[in-house]
Amino acid sequence: MVSAPDPLVDRGNLGIAEWAVPNWRSSAVFDAKVAVHRTVRLFSDLATNLCRWEKSADGDFPAILGESRTKLWSDERPEEHRYQLGKVQNLRRAAALLDRVVVPAGEVFSFWKQIGRAVRRRGFVTGRMLQQGCLVPATGGGLCQLSNAIYEAALQSGCAIVERHAHSRAVAGSAAVAGRDATVAWNYVDLRFRPPTTLQIEAHLTRDELVIRFRGVSAVKPPSPQAAEPISRSLMAARSCATCGETSCFRHEPHAVHPAETGHTAFLVDENWPEFQDYVRRAHRSADILGLPLDGAKWRMPRYAWRVDGFARKGAASLQALARTIAIRRAPTQGAARRHAELTGAERIAKRLARLLAPEVTRVCVAQSLLPYLWRDGYLGGREVEVLMTRLPMAELQARLDRAVEAHPDRATLGDFRAPPALVAAEAEALAYASRIVTPHAEIARLFAEKATLLDWQRPSTRAVVRAARPNGIAFAGPTIARKGAYAVRDAAKALGLEIVVFGSDLEGPGFWGDVAVRKLEPGADWLDGVAAVIQPAIVEERPRPLLMALAAGVSVIASPACGLAVQNGLTLVAPDDADALIAALKTVLPQP
Repeated sequence: MVSAPDPLVDRGNLGIAEWAVPNWRSSAVFDAKVAVHRTVRLFSDLATNLCRWEKSADGDFPAILGESRTKLWSDERPEEHRYQLGKVQNLRRAAALLDRVVVPAGEVFSFWKQIGRAVRRRGFVTGRMLQQGCLVPATGGGLCQLSNAIYEAALQSGCAIVERHAHSRAVAGSAAVAGRDATVAWNYVDLRFRPPTTLQIEAHLTRDELVIRFRGVSAVKPPSPQAAEPISRSLMAARSCATCGETSCFRHEPHAVHPAETGHTAFLVDENWPEFQDYVRRAHRSADILGLPLDGAKWRMPRYAWRVDGFARKGAASLQALARTIAIRRAPTQGAARRHAELTGAERIAKRLARLLAPEVTRVCVAQSLLPYLWRDGYLGGREVEVLMTRLPMAELQARLDRAVEAHPDRATLGDFRAPPALVAAEAEALAYASRIVTPHAEIARLFAEKATLLDWQRPSTRAVVRAARPNGIAFAGPTIARKGAYAVRDAAKALGLEIVVFGSDLEGPGFWGDVAVRKLEPGADWLDGVAAVIQPAIVEERPRPLLMALAAGVSVIASPACGLAVQNGLTLVAPDDADALIAALKTVLPQP
């Protein structure tokens, strides 16, 4: 908890005066003293040259020098539930400001300089604070759990403690009982230390714990840890309205007005897939929250046409979504510029929708495109998370493409679509943290077998049409690019003398198909007319919609497992980008002349 020093405590010997019922007068005197202390500290800090240390995403701090793990949920009483949610929200916000901060050797770290003032406009909410011997509601309440954890890690790491203050009251189960606590109160009660070696602070929340680690460049044992200050006598227990029995106190809270609240779910979605649309419709409750890029029905954009009825609250990132759409349309169809537009657009949408994550949101169902940004910025810790996955994890996707580049260095497009390493790492951490992975993509589900929910792909409805399949007619569910298996398709078409209906752009450049017979579709023409098989031996594939359409129409499909289709009638699975395997499969599927 954020804690204001108790004016009844003799800090010279930690002797505790008898507790007295707070009143308006004593509180006014207390507030006046706090104002004086804050002013004095403000001017004294002007001469100290304190720094707010920068963050670093470098992984050059492999050794753990000190660690603290403390429970998030420490009070299970129903009347305290809202304050526990507030405390966790404050820890979530402060940990995000602290995570990955690098403190140089011999320099001073200041808790308040690094975190800043805990006010509502910065995302802090009401938790419990220790003041005048009582646990009272206050904005930023609960941050002493973080300062306690930092102090513990600093002691383990051999840091020199420059400033530290003990709590004036003990809360059951807190570090104050063991004398390894460090209270803080803006700005005059601070925690400051000086590390003997450059270290990086790792701060994050699991579903149940606050985790603080100090990391160094090597596992060299630091100097002997500084001992915690001894406690000369037992501390008086902190009081609360539930324990003191003083109903006449001006701060008394009738608990009947604070009923226990159940947690809510926030569904933060991106592009509308029909499989996810049905899942969200089944999973949400009337008290839940929906965050979407924009209202697709209002803007006449089917890509974002989510059903918005049945939610207690809705929010959108309309300007950010429109800006992303424009940037992607202006970018080249292939290459780093397009990838940058996609990633930057998703980041801006995520930041906007993060405003919907109020303290009472205990579960988040989030689109994969938004996931790494929300994780990196600390919005998901302390919450249950499930992910609506549309593609392979970035680490796996890039590893597959890297192997393909190594095998075929002449295929330049295989080197496109790479994300910054820090973003790849953030997504990997978030996926490991998530309790559930929701996807219709069979290959993605296999990667997360223990926690995957595999949805059924929705096949489009098609009317029965009599099509005369040509023995040598196939369709390639492109576009024409290496990662979709274009080279294997070209080689197979040459070997078997096939005619190809091609989808999308020729991203491998003009003249790619050479003397292969390629049929261009007329406007409004049935692309399956005359097609005996639809093929896609892709290395990676997110949405196999043309393949689903072909299967629904009774047309044979040959595809790699990367396309995400489960084993079924009409589907032949082949190795990705393998011309020989594709030729063998085509010989068994194509009608004999």
